[in-house]
Amino acid sequence: MKNNLGNRSIKLFIFFMSLLTLQAEDFTYALHVDKQTPYVKEPVVLTLDINQTNPEVVLLFNFTLDKSDDYTFQRLDIKESDSYHDLKIRYVYLIYPLRPGDMNLTFDLIKKVTNDESVAYSFSGDRDNVKELATVDSDIMLPPVQLDVKPLPPGTTLVGDFSLTHSIKKHQAKAYEPLPLQVQIKGVGYPPLLDSILPDEGNFTRFTEKPVVDSFASTKGTQSTVTYPIALSHSRSFTLSPIQIKAFDPQTEKSYTLSVPEQHFDVQEVAVADLVDTTDTPEVLKEDWSWLGTLFGYMVVFASGYLTALSWKWKKRRISRARHPLADKIQHCKDEKALLQVLIAAGDRRFTPMIETLEASLYGDGKINLNKVKQELLEMLI
Repeated sequence: MKNNLGNRSIKLFIFFMSLLTLQAEDFTYALHVDKQTPYVKEPVVLTLDINQTNPEVVLLFNFTLDKSDDYTFQRLDIKESDSYHDLKIRYVYLIYPLRPGDMNLTFDLIKKVTNDESVAYSFSGDRDNVKELATVDSDIMLPPVQLDVKPLPPGTTLVGDFSLTHSIKKHQAKAYEPLPLQVQIKGVGYPPLLDSILPDEGNFTRFTEKPVVDSFASTKGTQSTVTYPIALSHSRSFTLSPIQIKAFDPQTEKSYTLSVPEQHFDVQEVAVADLVDTTDTPEVLKEDWSWLGTLFGYMVVFASGYLTALSWKWKKRRISRARHPLADKIQHCKDEKALLQVLIAAGDRRFTPMIETLEASLYGDGKINLNKVKQELLEMLI
C-alpha cells in the first residue's frame, strides 16, 4: 500500500514537472533597459522581446508595467509578427523615474494559451453572435529591473534640453488695462509643466490660463512645446522681476538657466477727479416701455430653444430605436483583434478595406487610430 502511494506521488510529481517544462518551453523572452543609472526624470527606454518556442499551441500576451509612485511610463510601440504558431512580439516603453535611489521596475505579463480549433470556433458565429475566444490564462513572473537613480542638482526645475522664448505686445497701458505676456518652453525631456511661471514678488494683478501643451513621445524622450498665456495689470507703473528657471540636461550632465529679463511697464494713472460723479441730481424719470419688447424677445428665444431640444431628443430616440445590431458590438471592442473578429464574423463585403487595415496593423507595420476606425464603421452602418 505504501509502495503504491509512493509510486503515485512520484508519477504526479513527474506529471506536474512536465507541465512546468512545457510552460517554460512555450516562449523565450529578453527584457532590458537602455540605461540603469539615469537621473531623476531622465527618459529610460524598456524593451521586452517575446519569441514563441512551442509550435503546438496558439499564444497571446498582455504586458504592462505595474503602476507606482516611483515612476511614470507609457507604451511607445508594439510590433507583432503572428502566424498563430510562431509569435514574435516586441513591447517598447518610455519610463521616467521620479525619485533618486534604488528603484525596482515590476511587470504584469499574462500568457494566453489556445489552439486552432478554439480560434476557428471564435470565428464561426454569425454577425449577431460573435463567439468569445477561449484561452487558458496564466500570470508570468518576470524578474524586476533595478535602476540606480541619480539625484538632480539642488534647485532644478526642468530636466532635459529646452529653450525659452517670450513675447510682450506692449509695455504701455491705461490703468487696469491687461498687458499680454506669453512664455514658451520647447525641447526634449520630462514635460516642462510648471505650476507657476511668474515670480512671487510684485503687487500687480496676474491673469493666467492653463498652459497649451503639444507633445510627442519617442525613444529619445518627450518632445514638448508648452505655451503659457499670461496677462498683467495694475493701476500704476510697475516692474516685473526677471523670470529664471533652473534646468538640467542629463545628456551633458550640466545645469543651465532659462530666463526672461526684467520688464518695466508704464501705466497711465486715472485722475481721482475722473472717478467722481459731478452730477448731483439725476435726470427726471421718464416712462420707458422698451423692457417689454426685450422681455418678449427673451420669451420667444426660450420657447424656440425648448422646442428645438424636444425635437432633438425625439430624433435621438428614433435613431436609437433604429440602431444597427452590429453597432454595439463594434463600440464595445477594446482592441484591434476583437474588432477584427467582429468584422470577419459579420461577413459583410463593405468591411473588407477595414479588415485589411486591421490585419496590417496587427501583423504588419501599419498603425491605426482604433477610435477613428470604429467611428468610420459606425457611419457605414447608418
